[in-house]
Amino acid sequence: MKMSFRWYGPEDEVSLQNIKQIPGMSGIVTALHDVPNGEVWTSEAIQERKAIVEDAGFEWTVIESIPLHEDIKRGLPSRDQYIENWITSLRNAGAAGIPVICYNFMPVLDWTRTDLSYELPDKSKALIYVHKDLDSYGGSLPGWEEAYTPEELRGAIAAYDDIDEDKYWSHLEYFLRAVVPVAEEIGVKLAIHPDDPPFSLFGLPRIIKNESSIKKLLGLVDSPANGITFCTGSYGILPDNDLPQMVRTAGDRIHFAHMRNIVRTRVSDDTIDFQESAHYDGDLDLASVMKALVETGFEGAIRPDHGRSIWGEKGRAGYWLYDRALGAQYLLGLEEAFKTKR
Repeated sequence: MKMSFRWYGPEDEVSLQNIKQIPGMSGIVTALHDVPNGEVWTSEAIQERKAIVEDAGFEWTVIESIPLHEDIKRGLPSRDQYIENWITSLRNAGAAGIPVICYNFMPVLDWTRTDLSYELPDKSKALIYVHKDLDSYGGSLPGWEEAYTPEELRGAIAAYDDIDEDKYWSHLEYFLRAVVPVAEEIGVKLAIHPDDPPFSLFGLPRIIKNESSIKKLLGLVDSPANGITFCTGSYGILPDNDLPQMVRTAGDRIHFAHMRNIVRTRVSDDTIDFQESAHYDGDLDLASVMKALVETGFEGAIRPDHGRSIWGEKGRAGYWLYDRALGAQYLLGLEEAFKTKR
């Protein structure tokens, strides 16, 4: 597997030199975060970022992500132009030799948490989600203040009032039928990220959440280029999700893996509260997931996902350096152990 690290570019508090000091790290997962959503990623901009990554001694293993414009997700007539822009970005990434593009189809909001610096009993800090707190922000959510004003967020949510899950699936299929043949042609693999958390927020449709949704996604366009990002921290929120079995179900259509652990603090029929934890210590059995990945022959990029803030570290919420570095060592140890046993 290609142990990789998420890096937010030259402005990231975590430098490539920091990442270079993590044993076993060979890949960088990054994106052009300064390009407005819906606009084309130029060849020049992609090559510039690639040169920075390679000059530091890494491979750019995955683009995470080329965002999808809301008009694509809502199925508006303007989606065709935004899809064409996305395809142009896809072709430019393929020409630069970047093998995998992670993307998501979450409406309005990407990952959602209600506190980005919750203090745990050991005084470390972590991202948490408490469902009852969603309505206490007056339309502004932690991590989304720069993307939406409260009025804009309410309007963006209301725009989905007539879009249920079935209709939303049809919008995803329309997108995939346009982009997957191009990805297959140029040798790039697409890896959809699951919804995070994997249940409805504010009544919005959220559809990539369990084994049945993985099967449905892969069947929409049956191509090796149409695959998934296997994120333990998203799928694992639902107690009924059997993560090792889901790895085996997806098989060689897993093109990217996120490994993260969580602790569920409240479970109900339709929502779950949880807090993120150390990779080694949580409700999820990451060892069994790694075992399944090894046994199914996964050799793609894998990265330690969100970590805690430990030892007083400041920086980007969820993407603190130290705990992710510890997580990478744990994951490398698991991989080595299971490969030795084969």
